[in-house]
Amino acid sequence: MIIDSHSHLKHGDEQKTEYSAETIVSIMNAVGIDKSVVFAMSTTTSLSIEMARDAINRFPDRLIPYAYALPNYEAIVLGQLDEVISEFGFKGIKIHAGECTLAEYVTDPVIELAGKRGVPCLIDCLGRYEPIEQMARKFEQTKIIVAHFGQYLCKNESLIDRFIKLAEEHDNVLLDASGVVLVNKIKEAVGRIGSGRIIFGIDGPHESPDTITFARNEIDKIRMLNLNPQDESAILGGNIATLLGI
Repeated sequence: MIIDSHSHLKHGDEQKTEYSAETIVSIMNAVGIDKSVVFAMSTTTSLSIEMARDAINRFPDRLIPYAYALPNYEAIVLGQLDEVISEFGFKGIKIHAGECTLAEYVTDPVIELAGKRGVPCLIDCLGRYEPIEQMARKFEQTKIIVAHFGQYLCKNESLIDRFIKLAEEHDNVLLDASGVVLVNKIKEAVGRIGSGRIIFGIDGPHESPDTITFARNEIDKIRMLNLNPQDESAILGGNIATLLGI
């Protein structure tokens, strides 16, 4: 089973690009993805929840919802997150440093809630190592998925090495392989921490060169590592299935 653990109903790009559930599932069908984790950003937590709930109502057997954690003057976001996890089956929480400070006074309650509810936090930290290290140390019960091995399209080997080392030191840290261009670092991480904490995702849809080719290239990126079949299967879907209990 192939599970994409990182798919956007709404992106954080300049255009705030949106993709329908139908579009995401059509891409999945074209490239052989069985299930996808979906979420929306560049919007409030309330609206992100609405978008994710609508998507999973349309495709309950294919799409898996995450909630987006974003502070809001008009609402108590923590309560919203707790409700959708406890009552509506949301399987994780997304945090993005481009829209939300990673300062302790903002993120700590969210990380703590995730641990209590047994769901992971997928965090795009934009390469900011120190906040992630602090979270990993402070909230050992929370599974923290570090998006993009630390930074999207990163070509700084030393920075990626810091996040791999962090995963070596903290069993609650997992590494998301979407947007990783130094592909050899994925294989290196398998050797250092094992395949069990490396998560496949496409961080799509993207139209460069087109949505289907983009998704297929992300799958091929893992397959071209020439890992043993067990490790490849774990990364492409087994790990996130176990983590989310699906």
